[in-house]
Amino acid sequence: MSDDTWTLDRTFPTSAGEVRWDVLGRAEAPPVVLVHGTPFSSYVWRGVARALAQDHRVYVWDLPGYGESAQFEGQDVTLASQARVLAELLGHWQLTEPVVVAHDFGGCVALRAHLLHGARYRRLALVDPVALAPWGSPAYRLLGEHAGVFAQLPPALHRALVREYVSSASGPGLSPAVLDRLVAPWCTESGRPAFYRQISQNDQRFTDEIQHRYGEIYVPVLICWGADDTWIPVARGHELAALVPGSELRIIEGSGHLVQEDAPAELTAALTGFLRTPPAPRPRTEP
Repeated sequence: MSDDTWTLDRTFPTSAGEVRWDVLGRAEAPPVVLVHGTPFSSYVWRGVARALAQDHRVYVWDLPGYGESAQFEGQDVTLASQARVLAELLGHWQLTEPVVVAHDFGGCVALRAHLLHGARYRRLALVDPVALAPWGSPAYRLLGEHAGVFAQLPPALHRALVREYVSSASGPGLSPAVLDRLVAPWCTESGRPAFYRQISQNDQRFTDEIQHRYGEIYVPVLICWGADDTWIPVARGHELAALVPGSELRIIEGSGHLVQEDAPAELTAALTGFLRTPPAPRPRTEP
């Protein structure tokens, strides 16, 4: 179901432009940070965020170049930049060891912030993350390689392209209202070039730089994967779980890549259970 009340009322000036963010839940509750992927926004976390906020202080934000956050020509929206921004936000929020839950590109962002920028997490949940090579569909690569050409599409054709692209992330399909909300940020004057910019700036090198270090992750890790994900096959979930010591893999039936929309109750239940389970003793090797 769509939700027109989802807005981000706070701002923070990051190294990649102004970020819009908000927080839900009691100030004294343990912190959880939700990180969205591409081509989405914090909107996809709305249901999960509100559910987790019953027992947690939940931070939500739109990555630079996405959703309600700044979009501008020349903006650095690489995964390297987004990881630095996450580290900046954690400092701004004064969070020393939050739980982080990250989807799609957000998985790479959270992993890079942890392994390369020293961001410390109490727990880490990865939902259909971009984490292992190879990644990027032929359509994704085509859009990235010819971003300047596609950016010249008339608005109606651009909207149709983005709608088809976003639609393909869902297994059972998105409601028209939700699809409209996810597509809208990419159909403004600044959003049209921003859509192609974020694709053209990102490629496999950003996961190649960290993939060999996944064995260094010492915090409890939950990996959730949509059983019907056509963007990143579920086999990648098994591969990732084998690389992260002690991680738990949870396959979510009836869901495609956009698990938050396809199976929000099942995903929320998996996350809630993960947050409540005492961590097993594990050797600690700092990244």
